[in-house]
Amino acid sequence: MMQLKDLLYKVTINAVSGSTQVDVIDIHFDSRKVALNDVFVAIRGTVTDGHKYIDKAVGQGAIAIVCESMPKNIVNGVTYVLVEDTMSALARIATNFYGNPSHNLKLVGVTGTNGKTTVSSLLYQLFSKAGYKVGLLSTVKIMVADTEYNATHTTPDSLSINYYLKLMNDAGVEYCFMEVSSHGIDQKRTEGLHFEGGIFTNLSHDHLDYHHSFAAYRDVKKSFFDHLPKTAFALVNLDDKNGLVMLQNTKATKYTYALKSYADFKAQILENQFNGLLLKIDGQEVWTRLIGSFNAYNLLAIYAAACLLKLDTLEILRHISELESVSGRFQYFISNGKVTTIVDYAHTPDALRNVLETINSIRTNNESLITVVGCGGDRDRTKRPDMANIAATLSTKVIFTSDNPRSEDPQAIIDDMEVGVEPQLVNRLLSIVDRKQAIKTACQLAQPGDIILIAGKGHETYQEIKGVRTDFNDFVIAKELLNQLNK
Repeated sequence: MMQLKDLLYKVTINAVSGSTQVDVIDIHFDSRKVALNDVFVAIRGTVTDGHKYIDKAVGQGAIAIVCESMPKNIVNGVTYVLVEDTMSALARIATNFYGNPSHNLKLVGVTGTNGKTTVSSLLYQLFSKAGYKVGLLSTVKIMVADTEYNATHTTPDSLSINYYLKLMNDAGVEYCFMEVSSHGIDQKRTEGLHFEGGIFTNLSHDHLDYHHSFAAYRDVKKSFFDHLPKTAFALVNLDDKNGLVMLQNTKATKYTYALKSYADFKAQILENQFNGLLLKIDGQEVWTRLIGSFNAYNLLAIYAAACLLKLDTLEILRHISELESVSGRFQYFISNGKVTTIVDYAHTPDALRNVLETINSIRTNNESLITVVGCGGDRDRTKRPDMANIAATLSTKVIFTSDNPRSEDPQAIIDDMEVGVEPQLVNRLLSIVDRKQAIKTACQLAQPGDIILIAGKGHETYQEIKGVRTDFNDFVIAKELLNQLNK
């Protein structure tokens, strides 16, 4: 229990009606969860406006309301706190409520279009192998030392972030690696957190349904680095043209990594095969189980970050050689019938191109490459034709199918994709709305030695159609279907 006045420390307040010297039990931004003596923070979201539910929250016993506009109905005994931005206020209140937990560990944020999950998850692995207690906040899962929790968002809401960071404090966690999404930055979910460092992977076409322009998307990512403290490091991919943009206004100490440019941390790909990569990192050779040039960037970022966090360089390289690929990120198996199947989360044009180019750089071209891919519903529609044309251009055969259609008509999404395919490539194309049937067709088409790429959903274990989620795991389904065909 805390007093409201202590929760409001560092919150920009425009006006107060009532007393701030009242005891608070809990904080909520979902009115359905409010109970006696709780604070309700009214958030203006993309779907609904929390201000509509102030009366409901008061009826359920809220002791205080934090809002951007005062309600018409002011109830005696309830404190109303008027603020400029309730998202920002919620983040500050959350850090105060949980005792500023980010100050009690070394928190590193990873942002960019692709690679966030891989970099943060592999850093978690590496530091765990080095003997530290480590935390992870990622798309795939949340880890508090060895305890796993389900993740619902790339960057959780600010209450959840601080809740998990507090659990990490209680468990003695020393380092935490966190994916920082553009939505999370824009919605102030990371405000009030103390970062030891920030890592920028790359920037390409994504989330334009939310940000509306690439410049706006880039600037949101940049704002994360703008707000890093002087004591932090800012580590960016110099081979991405937006890398230096991220550093323009940061107060943090600036570092760069690259495969192609002169940078603080350098790497070179010596061998690239289906069983791994041989890299030379800062003059030292290291063999890793991960595959592809995009993973060479991820591994170099991990190496650089670990160096900046003062781990021994030879120890870092030894642990890098032991790292295992992240669920749904270039995750592959070879069936008894000698068909190689790769499952990858690639759901942006750039990520899909990276994965397909990696496969094509390794294969001999005597085998076929069959790609199964879809695009998510209720998301950026402008990337659909681009992804379709990339898949058709870089595959022997491509099957367009459903990803998570959400509220959209699955066939309409496929129609949007087909528009992007160049006429001379149309003969490579099949369209099958049912995703399981599309994967089954790919398995039936594949001959011994062929490669199947199933792209878009990666680690996800569900498919969402018309608001209903059903169990669906690309990796498991492909394995079962190929085993059945082999029998």
